[in-house]
Amino acid sequence: MEPGGESGCCFLYYAYGSNLLRERLLLRNPSATLCALARLQDFKLEFGHHQGRTSSVWHGGTATIAQSPGDEVWGIVWKMNTCNLSSLDKQEGVEDGIYVPIEVNVHTQAGQVLTCRSYQMRDYVSGPPSPQYKKVICMGAKQNGLPSDYQEKLEAIETNNYAGPVPIMEEIEASIKAEKINSA
Repeated sequence: MEPGGESGCCFLYYAYGSNLLRERLLLRNPSATLCALARLQDFKLEFGHHQGRTSSVWHGGTATIAQSPGDEVWGIVWKMNTCNLSSLDKQEGVEDGIYVPIEVNVHTQAGQVLTCRSYQMRDYVSGPPSPQYKKVICMGAKQNGLPSDYQEKLEAIETNNYAGPVPIMEEIEASIKAEKINSA
């Protein structure tokens, strides 16, 4: 980014979970635009239940990042308007203390280091994601062309086999369909 390109109106957000999928993020945060694919060094992707409680949105564990020397997480840097900061915080359950905003330095494929806002789950018990949540992450990884070996790792994640309704999944799928119709 050019110096001064951050003039208070925008911020960079590093997504590694369901917000890898553009349609998922845009449901609540319409200002997001793709900035770069990037790697977060010395962290690993984990799934868990905040204070042992299953996510009422996704019916399983949700993604978080944990420090882990030698590991790496791939994700996407979204450029977002500051007006969406509160909607993003709300989506991530910040006021309920589920996730806390953290600052991370990520490496883009072009070799830049970008400082981004990301989120980390507090106080969680490890637990597998629902198949629907995993699917959104894998769709996002594919949509944005994350490295194929990382995509394979995501595909191999075990789920909890939840088979009930996931309303947000329907919302996302409807949004993807609408886009296809609009772009046809």
